[in-house]
Amino acid sequence: MAQKPSIPKGTRDFSPQEMVRRNYIFDTIKKVFQRYGYLPIETPAMENLSTLMGKYGDEGDKLIFKILNSGDFKEGVDVSLDSKQLVNKISEKALKYDLTVPFARYVVQHQHEITFPFKRYQIQPVWRADRPQKGRYREFYQCDADVIGSNSLINEVELTQMIDDVFTTLKVPVLIKINNRKILSGIAEVIGEKEKIVTITVAIDKLDKIGADGVNKELIENGVSEKAIEKLQPLIQFKGTTLEKVNFLKTLLASSEIGMKGIEEVEYIFKTVDKLKLNSATTELDITLARGLNYYTGAIFEVKANVGTLTSSICGGGRYDDLTGIFGLPNMSGVGISFGADRIYDVLNELNLYPESVSSSTQLLFVTFGENEQEFCLPLLADARKVGINAEVYPDASAKMKKQMSYADDKKIPFVVIVGGDEMQSGQLTLKNMESGEQEKLSIENIINKLK
Repeated sequence: MAQKPSIPKGTRDFSPQEMVRRNYIFDTIKKVFQRYGYLPIETPAMENLSTLMGKYGDEGDKLIFKILNSGDFKEGVDVSLDSKQLVNKISEKALKYDLTVPFARYVVQHQHEITFPFKRYQIQPVWRADRPQKGRYREFYQCDADVIGSNSLINEVELTQMIDDVFTTLKVPVLIKINNRKILSGIAEVIGEKEKIVTITVAIDKLDKIGADGVNKELIENGVSEKAIEKLQPLIQFKGTTLEKVNFLKTLLASSEIGMKGIEEVEYIFKTVDKLKLNSATTELDITLARGLNYYTGAIFEVKANVGTLTSSICGGGRYDDLTGIFGLPNMSGVGISFGADRIYDVLNELNLYPESVSSSTQLLFVTFGENEQEFCLPLLADARKVGINAEVYPDASAKMKKQMSYADDKKIPFVVIVGGDEMQSGQLTLKNMESGEQEKLSIENIINKLK
């Protein structure tokens, strides 16, 4: 019995049309990265397990895809070991969970070849052993830009501009939510739970999904005192403009040095971005924005589409002060953002925002009545391709005209050149616009000029 073809849950095949659309997104993001002076790198699909473990918090560690060591490893393995020890015995490598930790590893390993501040971008797939659902996949692409080796807040301002540039090109109005981990540390300090900063940020980060009651329940379960939770409530409930939130925080965090430093940083970012007049993006301070990843230490960003029904984050990032320190290169501050290409794809699909040119990669198809006509077309086809027009000829010269035209329709090819005996004799070819149905007689030179 033949095996039924299938792929693992949370992964996808992409059709030619989907790939053309995805490449439009990747190319848009890549051009913006390059415009701001970022250079490309690539890192392997798998890293040493020790490189990844312990960098994403307990919840993140559980989602790392471990790779079994090759060969027969059963012999000599003590099956009474607990699961963590057992994994360490039978797995030394893992699929990468994000692009930031491998980037930190890369910086330390290649520090003597790099010019600092180092601005790099990376567009590659990552893997997470998450529960697959709409908008959440086990294999997905990230498009990251990071600058490392600079403490300047100008970098945060530029990243905000880059987000705006990308979504202006893609015609998606977005909301950029900004917060600062120092503000969250200050909050933990003033409510008397300084040591529980990770617990508090992980819980607050879920406010949108589980609501205030859910957050409070999670905090109680993780040992945060009821008194501290009570002090946290005005903050979780507070609504107002960015300026009102800043003033509220200045009062709340007056006794916290780190909290006041965080306020100073966000004030600078908002004030500077305000002068630059963004196009598609609006910005707001979101006091409850925490972003679950443990390595953030300063500004944090989250971007959501301001249109359509899809509410999940389509871009995010933040400042990390010592990610490279884990690998032996301390005091190397960096900041970066990551565009979620799959979620951006879903938004553009829902809103039908792809330019017409993205629906097909072929602009021109030559259809013929026979072998002589097909041969006649080959040099003309070469001329069109030489000047950058994507063109093809229907390969089966004996195919009926209807079949050739259906091929053009199915592939959404906008223009067709029809070549028969009359066209060969006169050199005036029939150009058909497949959308309007209009036909005109033109020389190959004029057809090329028209399509260029």
